[in-house]
Amino acid sequence: MTAVPEGGPGLPQRRTLVTEIPGPASRELSARRAGAVARGVSTVLPVFVTAAGGGVLVDVDGNSLIDFGSGIAVTGVGNAAPRVSSRVAAQAAQFTHTCFMVAPYEGYVEVCESLARLTPGTHEKRSALFNSGAEAVENAVKIARHATGRSAVVAFDHAYHGRTNLTMALTAKNMPYKQGFGPFAAEIYRVPMAYPLRWPDGPDACRAEALGVVKSLIHSQVGESNVAAIIIEPIQGEGGFIVPPKGFLPGLAKFCADNGIVFIADEIQSGFCRTGDWFACSHEGVVPDLITTGKAIADGLPLAGVTGRAALMDAVHPGGLGGTYGGNPVACAAALGAIETMVAEDLAGRARRIGEIMLPRLRKLAEQFPVIADVRGRGAMIAVELTHPGTLEPDAAATAAVAAACHKAGLVVLTCGTFGNVLRFLPPMVIGEDLLEEGLGILEDAFGTL
Repeated sequence: MTAVPEGGPGLPQRRTLVTEIPGPASRELSARRAGAVARGVSTVLPVFVTAAGGGVLVDVDGNSLIDFGSGIAVTGVGNAAPRVSSRVAAQAAQFTHTCFMVAPYEGYVEVCESLARLTPGTHEKRSALFNSGAEAVENAVKIARHATGRSAVVAFDHAYHGRTNLTMALTAKNMPYKQGFGPFAAEIYRVPMAYPLRWPDGPDACRAEALGVVKSLIHSQVGESNVAAIIIEPIQGEGGFIVPPKGFLPGLAKFCADNGIVFIADEIQSGFCRTGDWFACSHEGVVPDLITTGKAIADGLPLAGVTGRAALMDAVHPGGLGGTYGGNPVACAAALGAIETMVAEDLAGRARRIGEIMLPRLRKLAEQFPVIADVRGRGAMIAVELTHPGTLEPDAAATAAVAAACHKAGLVVLTCGTFGNVLRFLPPMVIGEDLLEEGLGILEDAFGTL
């Protein structure tokens, strides 16, 4: 094992490979991992990290890898960001836990005030804080059911909302998320996602038909008066970074408002500047009734939230929401540091700039390699979908091969999609443009190996 550097943005922002990937020290730790960690906990890239910051991850062998994953859209402000680290250290030195439901503290209130200010809409809002995105989704459903007195919840094809029993029911993909874990929660109904590439008659038909199909299915199979909530990711995450056509989200929100249905926007992966605005809903001026947040909210510390209309949030009786660790003071300190960084460094603007660099190069790559059927996304939430050329048959094998070639060359990329055939790119929004360009060059070389 090499000397461990100090993490944060002071790390040299360059790719350096001193061993193969993974190196001998990582392989040794992988052997220890196999004897101690449950098999069901998987790993994308078996390199063990000792430091990270800016746009790089440094492993135990001294390799410095370009990060196009951000810990699955978590470290948007960069690992060990100074404003986050300093606030965390100061809070940890004061106290690490009291349980907000026992003896509260200002940090929880400050985070809720920030959420009220930053989330879409100028209406009066309330928030509740939890540990994970799945907890936030589960509590959003609880709130919607309690406030409306209805039980049905509508979710979409290709959705991902978590791994608890209720959120697995909302999640569309079976393997690996649901296989063998049923039975799942009841009163969950699924409708087609407005997925332009895979709509039966193509993108134009998707734009014209998708909303009508969804409304018709809800009317005929569930009944509007039975629906407590419709939950949707404004840009689907694990399902493949699917961007619905313009007008679909506003139309869905209006349908909810017209029928007394709570519109829940799951912005756990797409929120906090990732798409080039604070929240993906804002690209079309959509104001959800409830919005779930997590991932980038606290730059890697466990924190998530539900923010919504005051009348909805306050419909739940005292004691009906909470949890021992929800809104932990150290995690709240991290969130305040992350939000401060996003504002001070205009990370929404940085995300837009990342999109301006990545999308043209990826579209040019698609012209060169017909295995790329679609290039899509917004800001720093970008993906390419791979199919057998000339068809819509998913090519998961090619996707895995490209990802493996990237990893071998020192670029961390992630895959996703219902069919395992999507490469997704989530670089930290603070990544330097030189690293971004180098990473795209590695990606281009990886496609050349097919």
